[in-house]
Order: sequence, then C-alpha cells, then structure tokens
Amino acid sequence: MTAGRVTHVCRVAALHEDGGAVGVTAIDKRAVAGRVRAGRLGLRGDVQADREHHGGEEKALYAYDQAEADLWSSELGEQVPPGRFGENLRTSGVVVDDALIGERWRIGERLEVEVTGPRTPCATFGRWLRQERWVRRFSDHGRTGAYLRVLTPGEVAAGDPVTVMHRPPHEVTVSRWFTRRHPDDARALLAAESVDGWVMADYLRAYVERAADRRDD
Repeated sequence: MTAGRVTHVCRVAALHEDGGAVGVTAIDKRAVAGRVRAGRLGLRGDVQADREHHGGEEKALYAYDQAEADLWSSELGEQVPPGRFGENLRTSGVVVDDALIGERWRIGERLEVEVTGPRTPCATFGRWLRQERWVRRFSDHGRTGAYLRVLTPGEVAAGDPVTVMHRPPHEVTVSRWFTRRHPDDARALLAAESVDGWVMADYLRAYVERAADRRDD
C-alpha cells in the first residue's frame, strides 16, 4: 500500500559548536538535490556528532512528517524547513507517528527500511531551536517522528513513493509508545517479536522489558 512520498532528503550541512558533552552537533540538516545512497549507517555524506545517542544501524535514518512541521510552523510563528528538526527524510502523506513499531517500508524502487521507534528529543535539540522549554513542549506533543533501520540499501530522492510492505501483529504505534509506555503495549511488542521475525532495536528493548515487568497501571 502506497502511503505517501518523500518530499525532501536532508543531510548535515555543517557542524556547530554545542554546549553538550561532545562540544559539537551535526543537527543542522538541509535538503539536498538528486539521489542519495542510503546504507546500513544512513545517508552517504551524513554524520552524527554524538554517536553514543544518535546514528548507528538502529537509528540510521530519521523521518519526520510535513504535517507535523506545518503544525509547528504555526505554533512557533516561523517556518520549519526540511532538516530543521535534524531529520533525514521529510515525508508527506506518510503519517510517521502512526506507523507501527516494526513496520517495514519500501522507498522508491529498492530501499527498504524498518520503523524501529520514536525519536527522543535531547538537550542539543533544545539548544538548536532556541525556544523556551522546547524539549518539554516537543515531547508533550507526543509526535516526535521515527527512527528507521535500513534493511535493503538503495537510493532515495525527493518524490520517491513510500509503500508499506508489512505491518507486525500488534497495535503499538510510534506515538503510542512514546506517550504511554504501557505494560500491555510492552508485552504486545515482545509477543509480536517472537512470532513476526523482526528484531526489536536494542535502544528500545530496555524500556520495553522494564515496562513489561511493571504491574498494570
């Protein structure tokens, strides 16, 4: 099922000084023209400064929905151009936050990715936006976009269709997990993993297992 399309492909434009422990940030992503190779560690030519918390195979790409960017543009009174939130893929028609964790997409002709989980906004993001209480505001909205794992490398460009290839047997969306982390949802994720053949991202597993062990709220 074709869900929408990629409107912009974004990668790092420049490193900037940052007040965090690393001292620099690569959050400044901007749209590029033409086709870009996406491999297991993300887009060719892209980089992450804090590799302990960003990037890697489980967070190879970060997708963000144009509809959410439009909402924030209205809220902030300024444009949110592609890449402003550090995303690699700006999408339209793909309701990223309503994707199921473990859902698989084909982008364009060959690139296949898996939704691994929600983005957790960090202090660097807050410093970058220079908006009061930004991390809390963005988190409270509950729709933070999604990290993607690259299953089959390929090229991606603006205009490429996004097709949902597979949905796992549970109902836990990216936004639902980010906002609830309910024990029932955690158990549903673990159960689906055992029968569906997908492997939960390590960065997510600790939270899921901890939530699954809690008594129901």
